[in-house]
Amino acid sequence: MQKHQERSIKHTHESEGGGGREQWGLPEEVTSVEEMIRLYREGKVSDDEFRRFRLQHGMYGSRLNQNYTMIRIKVPAGILYPEQLIRLAKLSEDFSIGSVHVTTRQNIQMHWVYLDDAPAVEKGLVEVGLTTREACGNTIRNVTCSPFAGVCMNEPFDVTPYAKALARFFLRNPMCQNLPRKFKFNFACCDEHSYARIADVGLVPVLKHGADGRSIRGFRVYIGGGLGPASYLAELLEEFTPEDMLLSTCMAVVRLFDRLGDREKMHRNRMRYLVHDMGFERFRELVLKERRAVEMTRSVLAKLYIREIKVDAPEMGQDAMVVELRPFNMPDGFDRWVKSNVMDQRQKGYAVVFIPLPAGDVTARQLRALAGICREFSHEGHVITTPTQGFALRWVMKSRLVELYRRLSEAGLANHGALSIASVVGCTSTTSCNLAITNAHRLAKEIRSRLIELGLDMDESLKDATIKLSGCPNSCGQHMIATIGFFGAAVRINNSLTPAYNMLLGGKVGKDSALGRVVARVPAKRIIDVILRLIDVYREERLEGESLASWIDRVLDGKGTGKIKGIDDLKPIIEEASRLPPPAEDPESYVDYGSDSRFIVRTARGECAA
Repeated sequence: MQKHQERSIKHTHESEGGGGREQWGLPEEVTSVEEMIRLYREGKVSDDEFRRFRLQHGMYGSRLNQNYTMIRIKVPAGILYPEQLIRLAKLSEDFSIGSVHVTTRQNIQMHWVYLDDAPAVEKGLVEVGLTTREACGNTIRNVTCSPFAGVCMNEPFDVTPYAKALARFFLRNPMCQNLPRKFKFNFACCDEHSYARIADVGLVPVLKHGADGRSIRGFRVYIGGGLGPASYLAELLEEFTPEDMLLSTCMAVVRLFDRLGDREKMHRNRMRYLVHDMGFERFRELVLKERRAVEMTRSVLAKLYIREIKVDAPEMGQDAMVVELRPFNMPDGFDRWVKSNVMDQRQKGYAVVFIPLPAGDVTARQLRALAGICREFSHEGHVITTPTQGFALRWVMKSRLVELYRRLSEAGLANHGALSIASVVGCTSTTSCNLAITNAHRLAKEIRSRLIELGLDMDESLKDATIKLSGCPNSCGQHMIATIGFFGAAVRINNSLTPAYNMLLGGKVGKDSALGRVVARVPAKRIIDVILRLIDVYREERLEGESLASWIDRVLDGKGTGKIKGIDDLKPIIEEASRLPPPAEDPESYVDYGSDSRFIVRTARGECAA
């Protein structure tokens, strides 16, 4: 393992160039993929053996058709360079559907790739430093990092180098190639922008003052979280884990999961079930004990990990001259775009520009345009994928925002609403996934369009509210942490099978993370009506200055002050807005979004695990 890690890190830093781009891929893995597909086609390996291999290499079976695959590209910390965007554009045109999909975990997915073309895609990715290795399967998945890391007003220090170093350490590491199930790390920049409590291990940076008055870097480490049919928020392992113990702490948790996790029951073999069944305090004791053992043995590997942090810690903290320009001929939509898509960095004179993508979809033409825009406008030279399925362009001089807006508009990327309720999240659902019941992907786009049309992205009282959808209970769309969440279901209404969603209220991330509560079941074609009706009721019932998210929390707690005292008062209103006429009067209401035929449920074996 030591030799492999040394080679991996050496390969990384020898390949850096053009702004410090990392080399995550290995050329020999392309040959392995090509050979394995050949053996599979010749019938020399079984379906199960091939399935385990391809998942380990980021290839997920496409919906109801094993001759095609979804290729998931691992993007540690969400960082993509211009040449990588251009290569993704080229590969999507040559081998996919001319577009790619950004996920809630900062990956890139390429859909409907013919299986025999996968080696060519893998080769193209490795040439620009990308990899699909361990993007699927029972391994450590993409290590996510807040898109605000390094520029956040509230962060104690930049966690990006730690996220990338941890990703490098565990990539291809023998200790995590056959875990009981997938395993996820989330790095936050601060409490406000934190997804730490919905991961197996979540990490929030903190500073502690030493006896000599100097600041010591460390983390609040949360363990045992995750979303799905049964969701749990991670619990705090300890208030302060020094940075030099971060690796041993993470190794201890992974080793315990590997030894104690359930390898028999697929529906209960995520680490959150182990922690829940054992009890958090007992699991915490085992982690701290295991960490002491790891500390005794980590030696050379720890040095390599620390070296990775030191090498990968650029210093870009220079402020720019603060220039506020208001153009004489203001471009149409510029003010609205700035209000809903632009946020100041802690470095004066610079801004983060968010580029929302409808349900995470971006075309090859737009990827090429974004590559050119990144080169011209971002002083750090890369974009970052976001948990809301878009891109963040950082280190943009505020004096150039008008020029940037015009360039984004030309590319169809100046969409409004990134920092508003209109930033609707939707998983790929029935467009590609075997487990999906409904087309949450298309519905998310429809909701977003309607909210933008009504100008709700400009309503400050709705700004902290989120809407997230999944096509099944598995929460790839993170519906459990949405202010208003939905996951797909099938119900019989007026004696006709109908696409529908379970509706949840009250989910949130950040310092006060909470899981949503199921409050109703709503037909798919009434989801938009229900959302708008809920907003109307909120406007009638809210206290002065109260946001939608805060009002929903108050109602869920039974502390409403108007006609809506609690959730039982709200349910009849939702039910009224959810009613459908008989199929003979409105047959379209019984057909799913994106379909022109009668609704039926078609699912197959899921491939979330190898």
